[in-house]
Amino acid sequence: MITHKLFGALATTREELVVVVDAEDRPLGEARKLFVHQMGILHRAVSVLLTDGDERVLLQQRAPEKYHSAGLWANSACGHPRPGERPADAAVRRLGAELGVYCALDPVGRFAYRAELANGLIEHEVDHVFVGRFIGSPAPDPTEVSAWKWVGLDALRADLAAHPERYAPWLEAVLSVAQQHPLLAACETQISAPATR
Repeated sequence: MITHKLFGALATTREELVVVVDAEDRPLGEARKLFVHQMGILHRAVSVLLTDGDERVLLQQRAPEKYHSAGLWANSACGHPRPGERPADAAVRRLGAELGVYCALDPVGRFAYRAELANGLIEHEVDHVFVGRFIGSPAPDPTEVSAWKWVGLDALRADLAAHPERYAPWLEAVLSVAQQHPLLAACETQISAPATR
C-alpha cells in the first residue's frame, strides 16, 4: 500500500505536483504528475467547458507536445489542482494558461474515471467540472493548444459516437456532468451521465 509519507518522498523534484485522493476525493498526499499517470494512482483534476449560451461549446485540440492525448480534441481546458489549491482556482488558472480566457466559472459536479492511454500512461482521476459562458475568440498558448473550435452539442455528440478516437477519453463524461448546468441543461442529450457527487 502506498502511504501519504511515500507520496511525500516521491514529490521532491521541481516537477508539477498533484493531489492524490481516495474515491471520495479526500486528500491522501501528493505526488509528481507524471508518476501518478505512470502508476494509475487516483488523483484530483479539473475540467472546464465553455459555452456561448447557444448550444455550442468551445473545444480545444491538445498540442502535439502534450505528454499524453496529444492531438485529441478535448473540453475547453483541463488540469490538476496543486497541493493546497482549490479546484475552482485551478480551473481559472488552467483556462487562462491554455486559452488566455478569463470568465466566471460555476462548479457543476465531479466524476471519477480510469482510462488507459495509447502511450502506456493511465488517467485515473476525480475530475471536478466547471462551466462558464464566453463569447469571442480565445488566445491559446501554442504549447498547450494546437487548434480550437466552437461546435454544436448535437454535432459533437454525433461525432463522439462515430469517431471516439478523435477525442480525449474524459470528454464524454465531462459533457454528461456539464449538462446539469442551466446553460446546457435545456439541450437534449443522449449521453448517460456518470455518478456525480
